[in-house]
Amino acid sequence: QVQLAESGGGLVQAGGSLRLSCAASGRSLGRVAVAWFRQAPGKEREFVAAIRMRDDYVSYADSVKGRFTISRDNGRNTVWLQMVNLIPDDTAVYYCASDRGTTIVSSLPSQTAYSYWGQGTQVTVSS
Repeated sequence: QVQLAESGGGLVQAGGSLRLSCAASGRSLGRVAVAWFRQAPGKEREFVAAIRMRDDYVSYADSVKGRFTISRDNGRNTVWLQMVNLIPDDTAVYYCASDRGTTIVSSLPSQTAYSYWGQGTQVTVSS
């Protein structure tokens, strides 16, 4: 069993930056996939980015490509989401999730691939 805890959210003006962290405990993230999803008010939860630890494969939603970067810190058992050039449409609760280590590339954006979820961190971008 792995526990995930997000942090780093907050209020930022459009054009600003934030870095979210997803810290894992209970198990090493060494060979799993970790993803970020977000859910805006009144909308369904959507895929943002994912990293597959065993080969460093990364995947991004089109809406964040070029602005968000997902990376890992094995020593801290943590995955980061660096967000720059934020826009109001990025406002949402951001969740990190991890799988059991078997997700294929094409399934990385699918919520059903992930077994463990954090509680979320709020990101608000003002215009």
